[in-house]
Amino acid sequence: MSDAHAWRHVATAVDAWPSVTVVNRRGRTPSGPLTGGYSLRTEVEDLALILDECAGTQALFGWSYGGLIALLAANDRALRQVIAYEPVMRPFGSHVLPDLKAAEEKEDWEATVEIVNRQLAGLDAAQVEALRADPQGWADLQRLSRPAHAELAALNAAPPPDEMARRVDRADLIIGQCNHGTAPYGTSFDDVRQRVTRAEVHVLPGQGHLAHLQAPTELGHLLNALATAR
Repeated sequence: MSDAHAWRHVATAVDAWPSVTVVNRRGRTPSGPLTGGYSLRTEVEDLALILDECAGTQALFGWSYGGLIALLAANDRALRQVIAYEPVMRPFGSHVLPDLKAAEEKEDWEATVEIVNRQLAGLDAAQVEALRADPQGWADLQRLSRPAHAELAALNAAPPPDEMARRVDRADLIIGQCNHGTAPYGTSFDDVRQRVTRAEVHVLPGQGHLAHLQAPTELGHLLNALATAR
């Protein structure tokens, strides 16, 4: 439910590294479609190609599903630093898969947005109506919701390894204060934390899962603070 454009303000606030690259994963223009053989492993292999292109990467950051992908990538190759904001893992969101599949089969992307925001993220009706009141924003959410079922199904298709980020020098996990210890994001975060044994945990005050939209400068400054000495 996000793309590189949504992260532009966070990227602008990050100045601890010489440059910042924000990548559109599969299913987000201008990257290609998910394809029939799509899986979580596909995402990890895509990330490996990006890291090959961006030689000398000093830090890798991922959010939500992207956080899981980043942590798994650090099992395959040595990395200097991985930072993950509220990474999620199986069984996150498994209860909404049937409804998402039905909406996808009907190409009812409005229903997909509502399922993700109401049944998964826990927004109330008034919050969803506030999103709907912005026609362009609502249209963007519908466009970004198209990979939702395939991605959530891939996340739940295979159990994660007992340990993640095995080959990273430093791992940092961030959780928004509003989600700390609460389902679904906080409890999934705790599941991930148990598998990243050497990680330092950081709390972003006053924020939830959408800190990149609601407090991009604060999130960018936290990433700056987590930068290791070059």
